[in-house]
Amino acid sequence: MKEFILKIFDNKYAEKYYLKHHDIDDSSIDWLRVLPFIAIHIGAVLAFFTDFSWSLLYFALGSFFVRMFAITGFYHRYFSHKTFKTSRIIQFIFGFIGATAAQRGPIWWASHHRRHHQNSDNEHDHHSPHTHNILWSHMGWFLAKKNFLTDLSYVKDLYKFKELRIIDRFDWMPPLLLIISLYLIGEYSSFLGFGNGFTTVIWGFFVSTVFVYHSTFAVNSIAHLWGRQRYKTNEQSKNNFLIALLTLGEGWHNNHHHFPGSIRQGFFWWEIDLTYYVLRMLSLFGLVGNFRTVSNAIKQKRS
Repeated sequence: MKEFILKIFDNKYAEKYYLKHHDIDDSSIDWLRVLPFIAIHIGAVLAFFTDFSWSLLYFALGSFFVRMFAITGFYHRYFSHKTFKTSRIIQFIFGFIGATAAQRGPIWWASHHRRHHQNSDNEHDHHSPHTHNILWSHMGWFLAKKNFLTDLSYVKDLYKFKELRIIDRFDWMPPLLLIISLYLIGEYSSFLGFGNGFTTVIWGFFVSTVFVYHSTFAVNSIAHLWGRQRYKTNEQSKNNFLIALLTLGEGWHNNHHHFPGSIRQGFFWWEIDLTYYVLRMLSLFGLVGNFRTVSNAIKQKRS
C-alpha cells in the first residue's frame, strides 16, 4: 500500500520504481497514473449538467488564458528555450502557475521539448505524427511509461533550482490548490455570478484545463501535419493560423523550428502572437527582459 501511494504522489519515487522494474523502454500505458487525466475530461463533461451563465464562461476563459500563457510564455519560451531572462521569483511563480494546467512540472516539460527539437520528426522524437501516429503524437506519448521519466541531461540548467524540483516532484499539488481556491471563490463570491463552488471548479478548472490540454497538444500533432511551411527545416513543422489563435501564438510552428531562440514566434506583423505581446507588457514593469529576437536575415532565409 505504501508503494502504491508513493508511486502516485511522489514522482521521484515513481521514476525510481520504473527504473527498478525495467520499464524505461515500455511504451505501454500505466493506467493508474493516467486516471487523473481521464477524470479531468469527465469533469469537463459535467459542465453540460450545470446551469450555464456567462460569468462562468468568462471565468473559464480567464483561467484558460492565464494558464495557457504560463505554458507558452514560460514552460516553452523561457524554460525550454531561454528566449528571455527573469528573476528567480518570477520563474517560480509562473512555473507554479504552469503546473496548475496539469501538464507536469517545468523541468519534465522542458526536457521532453528540448529532446523534440533535437530529434524532430525522426525515430527519436517522442511525439512525431510522422514516425508514430496522430493520436500518439497528440496525447498518447506522455501517457506511456517510457516518457514518464525526465532526461536530466537536457535540463541541467533547470535542475539546480530546488523549488522547480519540488514542483516536478509533487506536480499534483498546484492543480489541487487551484481546485480548492476555485471552490472557495465559488462558495464565497456567489454575488459575482459564478454559481457555487462546484460549478466554479467545473468551469474554472475542468473545462478550461481540457481546452488548454488539446490546444497545446495540437502543436505537436496538427502543426506537424497541416498548415504552411515557409522555411525548409528538415522536419515537418507547419505554420497554422487557427492553432496560433488557440495557443496565443504557438501555431507559428514552422517559424519556431526555423529559429527556436526567438521570443517572438509570429515573425511578421500580421502573425498574431499574444504570448509575445503579454511578455512585452511584463517587460514594461521590469518582470522580464533581455529578449532574444530573430534578425531580418534569418526571417528572410528560406532554406
